[in-house]
Amino acid sequence: MIVDFTAPDRGTAPLTWGQSAIWDAIGKTAPDDHYFNFGRILAVPGTRTADQIATALAALVARHGALRTRLDLDGPQPLQRLADRGGLPVLLTAEDPDTVLAALTADRYDYAADWPLRVALVTRGQWISHVVLAFCHMATDGLGSEIAVRDLRMLILRGAASLKAAAPAPSPLDLAHWQAGPDGRRTARRAAELWEDFPRQAMFDRFSEDQAQPPVWRAQLTSPALGLAVRAVAARHRTSTSTVLLAATAALVGRHTGRGTCAVLPIVNNRFRRDTTRIVSTLSQEGLFALDVDRDFGALLREAEPATLRAYRSAFHDPLDRAAGDWVQPRCCFNDMRFADPGPAPCPAEDIARALPETTLSWPLSQEKLNCRFCVHVSGSDSGSLEVSVTADTRYLPRPGMERILRDMESLLVAEAGAGPQPPLG
Repeated sequence: MIVDFTAPDRGTAPLTWGQSAIWDAIGKTAPDDHYFNFGRILAVPGTRTADQIATALAALVARHGALRTRLDLDGPQPLQRLADRGGLPVLLTAEDPDTVLAALTADRYDYAADWPLRVALVTRGQWISHVVLAFCHMATDGLGSEIAVRDLRMLILRGAASLKAAAPAPSPLDLAHWQAGPDGRRTARRAAELWEDFPRQAMFDRFSEDQAQPPVWRAQLTSPALGLAVRAVAARHRTSTSTVLLAATAALVGRHTGRGTCAVLPIVNNRFRRDTTRIVSTLSQEGLFALDVDRDFGALLREAEPATLRAYRSAFHDPLDRAAGDWVQPRCCFNDMRFADPGPAPCPAEDIARALPETTLSWPLSQEKLNCRFCVHVSGSDSGSLEVSVTADTRYLPRPGMERILRDMESLLVAEAGAGPQPPLG
């Protein structure tokens, strides 16, 4: 079916900083840029027909300009082009929602022609049981998709009137114009200063003969013990679980590459300003996390907190400044994709040790190209396990090294929680 939408606004503008950052990553990854597609599954509350869901979808796309924005690629620099009307194709299917999501995210987008949202409605008889949404990363990031899904649920439950009381967030066009103005340029300059003092270097710069085919692989560790240990270590050191995992990543990368000072680029959500809290857009960008890792892990964590805050401040920057300047390019990223940090919590060492046999390691992805050489992704599971993956270019980090880093991360944090011996990290 086709869902027709109309909205009061239209126009063109330069890309926002977040869009520019992901556009650069897409260019370096194409034609494997379906890697950046992601999606959500919404269980439909109550009993709703396809026409009722279509009404809610039309209101959602009208409310959030990012979902009706395509790219104009005819000029020297891409522009974002916001449409005020159109028709969104929607698939009706009786397939399993997870299968549908995998299909919707499998193909790359035509960024000039495709709407940045793909939708399927899963039918159960005459009713719709699930809405499956696949997002183009040029339109939004994970937290932006969470806002869109939450709004869609409210539109299904209560209609458009349920969202009228909430002031609309600025559109990506509004944000682009602010970033190009004097206030935006001052913000970009302050961020640039945090990058410029660090020496330009790549963390993974030693070419390996032990490369795989295709070159890019992902190893994923699923570990209930790691989930418990991270929370216990965070409680002991009075910090967040995300900071613990970022510091552990830096320590392991530094020791694996033989660097006493390690640079990692954490993906920061950049929703710290009041006017960007509820925006559906790609705001997330890389910040610079730099740390002297030649010390024990407890001392490392004490330095990680201020280093993390500096990374947050550095992330809201103009990628064109970065391209023009002599900024560090470590090719080493960290992306905590959890929507919420579960928080510190003490845990008996025996419970952590008891969970260790449940750890599994898998290889869920391989492809030809990627925009960086090493990236850690963190996600949670419904069972409480922590899922940590390493996606790497095996020309610089072979598959055994990828597995070693994941196993060492588990061993390091389990030991720091008091539930095992320190691993040999040299």
